[in-house]
Amino acid sequence: MTASPAALQFDGITPLGKVASVDTSRVVVDVSDSVLLTRIGVGNLMAIRGATEAEFLIAIVERVTRSMQEELQEPEHGELDDALQYAEAPRDLVRAAMIGTFRTVDGEKRNTFKRGADSFPQIDRDCFIIVGPNLQRFMGTLGSEYAEAERLKLGVFVADRTAEAVASGDRFFQRHAAILGSTGSGKSWTVALILERAAKLKYPNILVFDMHGEYAPLADKAKNGFADRLRIAGPGDLENPGDDVLFLPYWLLNRDEMLSMILDRSDQNAPNQASRFTLHVKSLKEKTLIASGKSDVASTFTVDSPVPYALTELIDLLKKDNTTKGVGAKGQDVKGEWEGLLSRFISRLETKIADRRYGFLFKPTSDSNTYDWLASQLIRLLGSNGGKGIKVIDFSEVPSDVLPVVTGTLARLLYDVQFWMDSEKRTPVTLLCDEAHLYLPVREDADAVQKQALASFERIAKEGRKYGFSLLVVSQRPSDVSKTILSQCNNFLSLRLTNEADQNVIKKLMPDALSGLTSILPLLDTGEALMLGDAIILPSRIKLDVPAIAPDSATRDFWKDWGNQASDDEAIAKAVEALRSQTKAR
Repeated sequence: MTASPAALQFDGITPLGKVASVDTSRVVVDVSDSVLLTRIGVGNLMAIRGATEAEFLIAIVERVTRSMQEELQEPEHGELDDALQYAEAPRDLVRAAMIGTFRTVDGEKRNTFKRGADSFPQIDRDCFIIVGPNLQRFMGTLGSEYAEAERLKLGVFVADRTAEAVASGDRFFQRHAAILGSTGSGKSWTVALILERAAKLKYPNILVFDMHGEYAPLADKAKNGFADRLRIAGPGDLENPGDDVLFLPYWLLNRDEMLSMILDRSDQNAPNQASRFTLHVKSLKEKTLIASGKSDVASTFTVDSPVPYALTELIDLLKKDNTTKGVGAKGQDVKGEWEGLLSRFISRLETKIADRRYGFLFKPTSDSNTYDWLASQLIRLLGSNGGKGIKVIDFSEVPSDVLPVVTGTLARLLYDVQFWMDSEKRTPVTLLCDEAHLYLPVREDADAVQKQALASFERIAKEGRKYGFSLLVVSQRPSDVSKTILSQCNNFLSLRLTNEADQNVIKKLMPDALSGLTSILPLLDTGEALMLGDAIILPSRIKLDVPAIAPDSATRDFWKDWGNQASDDEAIAKAVEALRSQTKAR
């Protein structure tokens, strides 16, 4: 068998220059060919001769400078030595960050690349720009080491658009990842592309938290959709819910989640209210377990266990506490121990129950209040469903004030089931958190409700890898997303980011040697991304492929629409009715 040619071949090629200085992660090259300097730019790749002929250190150009300095000029022919004088001459320098080691021959292997430098460049080593056939061959080797079953093709390299940009699908999902970019930069298309790639696997298992309903086309059978779509019940679904409607009954919430919605911590009676609520909920859950013949569960359950109970009975017990008189020393009526202390708490609870927007919580179907319902729903959510394991859950009709609790509760439930499952029976699960800044805020900025959700997601971010449970965080404002969660992400697909605060978040998450790459973030075109992390061999600027099914997130052409499309009065009138009924047209 003929050995493959070396991917990097510099025989007969003029070096860019020589190594002038080296530190632990960067190298400065004194450019000797001023013509080549004009062809090099930030982000270009450079090869530095290593310790052997077969080894090159690969670096990414961070800065290109030309400065003027005084140099002693050689006397021209015929001039006397005393005519020597100083004159200004250009000095060209290139600074680059070292990212890996390439070997044309590595034992029995040829053309291998690995992250990290085995040795540091030596002063005066030749440096070359990687362009033309060298660039094509080098980019072609990247990702070729991944097994076919591991390959996640995302697009092509911007440096060489004939070379496929391939990441490791295993590494991308197993240690959390983030897709970040300003609005209109191509995030939704990137999400659709990754879901499309995953859908081609035999048993994918990804749950998409869709905040705006924009991924509905991915479940449209008429468009060859590959996903299943569920909707959190809206006010119009309470009487006759369809098969795609999902309820999250109040009894799924643990004690703290429930209290975060209905307890006013500033109320001086808040401790008494929380105490009576906890006592009654626990007794009602025990009642359900005994009635269901679950005495074994009844002996170990806690107030946080997801066991159904009747909300009407809870209110009756609270009202009884609130109105029961005490008995004085002489048998006369006196003010009861809890009398009048629970009025505001009961009122807030009844207000929530009466609000149809919270119907998915407080007005579940009778079937949703049975003991066996939870297992059937979680099988639906966590199961592979015969190969249709990508589930889009539409949260667009969930009120914003409880969105963090609802997303956090669902994430906690899914993770807890994975946690308690026999380790040999687990299949990996990924939660794709779209618009994460809406419900995963920076902890310092979070209110009581948001902190409940954060606790669930941060626990997943810290511990999920061990249980095959990962997060894929998507946001247009990384500076507003929990730093704890982002710091646990090992891979980043960063699209165009124009806000300086958002750019700094990415910069702080990068190793020092790669932080210079973030300078190109505001310059990326729509659909271009900087791919960083251990899922891709070389940190690279890539052009993402276009998904076959586009999400419903296209940017409107305001100018063209204003020139061609009149407003629809009937649609506006229908929207007003939808606003009043809090129900979208189906």
